[in-house]
Formats: sequence, structure tokens, C-alpha cells
Amino acid sequence: MLQLRPFNTLGHANHGWLDAHHHFSFAEYYDPRRMSWGNLRVWNDDLIAAGSGFPPHPHRDMEIITYVREGAISHQDNLGNSGRTEAGDVQVMSAGSGITHSEYNLEAVDTRIFQIWIMPERVGQPPSWGTRPFPKGERGEGFVTLASGRAGDDDVLSIRTDARLVAATLQAGETAEYHLDEGRRAYLVPAKGLIEVNGLRAEARDGVAVEAERVLRVTAVEASEVVLVDVA
Repeated sequence: MLQLRPFNTLGHANHGWLDAHHHFSFAEYYDPRRMSWGNLRVWNDDLIAAGSGFPPHPHRDMEIITYVREGAISHQDNLGNSGRTEAGDVQVMSAGSGITHSEYNLEAVDTRIFQIWIMPERVGQPPSWGTRPFPKGERGEGFVTLASGRAGDDDVLSIRTDARLVAATLQAGETAEYHLDEGRRAYLVPAKGLIEVNGLRAEARDGVAVEAERVLRVTAVEASEVVLVDVA
């Protein structure tokens, strides 16, 4: 089963410096039909204005993945971690027992990100943060795993939950397949472009909720970048 969630049906909040669209209930946006998808709790599509960002604030017991689509985001936290994550790259913050962090767009241009929250398997673990560059060239042949908590996924950013984040860059006419284990769900969003998923057409920034499917066949109608989360 595939369920299309068009971009214009998402929750929306424009704070001036932050223009946010919510695939799931978040902050002041509430829709009982869109509370979560398996252990996926949040997928926010954020535009952060140049020279602005999120001041220090706390989190706990959540796996928070930031996928940078355009621009860059600069991170600092109370553990002493700091770093700059550029477009095409990913950072992971395991909030665990508690972490306070800031995320600023220090660039001269607006930054666009997907921020994805996945519920952890265990609570109260030590917090951590990490980032990793994934050059676009590594995503020329189907889906590439960027972050995972699933057994057998090596040399990727680690998350403490039964989930996997993958991405693919496809030229017009190219197809990539993703195989789901029985009983698992997926949620995918084309960051840019136009795609068909098992025959269902999705435009840039639409969401596609997937269940009871074993193979996803994603074809780019035009040059596209696709982000997918495989969840329990």
C-alpha cells in the first residue's frame, strides 16, 4: 500500500527566519491521522534563513537525523561537539539521557534541511553526535545507506534504533529499487525532482507512506534526489 501525502497538505508554520513544513504532527500542528509512521515520529522540511537558526535548546531520548539539502548547518552542543554539515551530507544526534544543542545557518544563503526524528529502542543512553560527508558521486547507482541501526550496516552513521536512512540521486529515466523486509514500513520524500514509486507519481517534497510492500521501484521522471527511511 502506498499513500501519497502531497506537499500542500503538510502542516506549515512560517516564523520568518524559519519556514517549516511538517509531515507529522509537530509543535502547533496536530493531525491525529499523522502522528507517526512506525517508529518514525518527525519529518520536518525546514528552510532556515541566512544568518539565523535554532538557539541552544534541549532534547532527550530521540534519534535526530539532519539531511542537508541546500546550504549548510553549523552544530554546537554541551558535550563539546561542533561541526558544519553541507548539502548532501548527514548529521546524527542521539539525544539519549539529554543534550543541549544549537543549529545555525551561518551561510550567506538560505539553508534547506530535512530533520527526521526516530524513536530509540532504549531510553537513557549516553548522548552523542556525529556527521559524515557523502559526496554526490556515491549516490549514482541506486540507494546508498547513510545512517542505520540495523544489523549488517557497516561504515555508516550509527543510530540507536531499528531503522535505516538511505538516499539516491537519479537522472531522468533511471530507476532504483529498495527491498523491504516483511512487516516493515517506509517513508520517502523526493527532495527534488519528480518520481514514480511503483507507479505512484510524487512531486518534490511530497511524502509517500509505504506499508505491505516488499519491493519499491523508484523511477525518476526528471532528475531527482530521493530520501527514504525504513522503519519498524
